[in-house]
Amino acid sequence: MSALKPFIKFLSDNPPITVVVTLLVILASVLLSRPSTKPALDTKIWKKFKLTDKIVISPNTAIYRFALPKGTVLGLPIGQHVSVSATIGEKLIQRSYTPTTSDDDIGHFDLLIKSYPTGNISKYFGELSVGDYVDVRGPKGQMTYTPDMARSIGMIAGGTGITPMLQIIKAALKNPLDTTQLSLIYANVTSSDILLKKELDALAKEHPLRFKVYYVLNTPPEGWTGGVGFVNSDMIKERLPAPAKDAKILLCGPPPMMTAMKKSLDDLGYEKPNAISKLPDQVFLF
Repeated sequence: MSALKPFIKFLSDNPPITVVVTLLVILASVLLSRPSTKPALDTKIWKKFKLTDKIVISPNTAIYRFALPKGTVLGLPIGQHVSVSATIGEKLIQRSYTPTTSDDDIGHFDLLIKSYPTGNISKYFGELSVGDYVDVRGPKGQMTYTPDMARSIGMIAGGTGITPMLQIIKAALKNPLDTTQLSLIYANVTSSDILLKKELDALAKEHPLRFKVYYVLNTPPEGWTGGVGFVNSDMIKERLPAPAKDAKILLCGPPPMMTAMKKSLDDLGYEKPNAISKLPDQVFLF
C-alpha cells in the first residue's frame, strides 16, 4: 500500500485534466518502447517461409509451422487468409488457407491442412519436410473481424473449414472488451475427424457464457451425445442465433455441405448470401 501513496497523492494534488494527460503520456511511452514489428506478408510478392515443424494431429492432417523473420509478424487481419503456391507437374497451383495463429503468436504462423492422395497443394504439403520453404502471399479475403461486427455470430463449419472460425473465436474471446456471443456447429464424418477438439472444448469451458460448440457426426461412436447425420434446419434453429440485423452467420466447409447450409438458412429466414460474400452480408461464406 505504501508504494501507492505517491500515486494517490498525485491524483489528489492535480486537476483531472493533468492526471489524464500524464497517464496518456505514460501509455504512449510504454507503447513506443515496445519492439517494433512489421508485416512479413506482401499482397503482391510471393515470400518464402521455412517449415520448422510438422505437428501430426490425425493420419492425414497436420499443423505446419513456419518461421517468421525476426522483427516481423505475419500481418494478417482476423478473418482473412493467405495464398500458397507451388509448381506441380509444370503447373503453378494456388490455394487459400487461414492460419490458426494470429499476430500475437511471435516468431511463427501455423497452417492446419488435410492432405488428400489426389490433391494438389494438400498432397504437396503432406510431402514437405522440415527445412523446406513454401511460397506465401497475402493477406486476402473480404472478412475482417471487429468486436462491433454483430451482437451474436453463428458458425457452421465442416472439416478443415474450422480454421477461419477458430481464428475469429480466439480473437474475440481473448479481448475483454468484446461481448460478441459465439456459437459453432462443427460437422465431420467420424469422431477422429474432429480437428482441434481439445482447443475448442477448452475455449468453451473457459468462456461458457460467450462460446458454445455443438459437434455433428455422420458416423458417431457408441454413446455419442452430439448431433447425428447432416447439419439440418432444426440444429441451426436450436443452436445458432435467429435472423436479426445484429446477428451474422459464417460458413466454411466442403461445397456440397455449404450448398445445403445456404438452403437451410434461406428456409429459416436468413438473408440469401451473395455469390461472392462481402463483409456486411448477414450470411458470409469463406
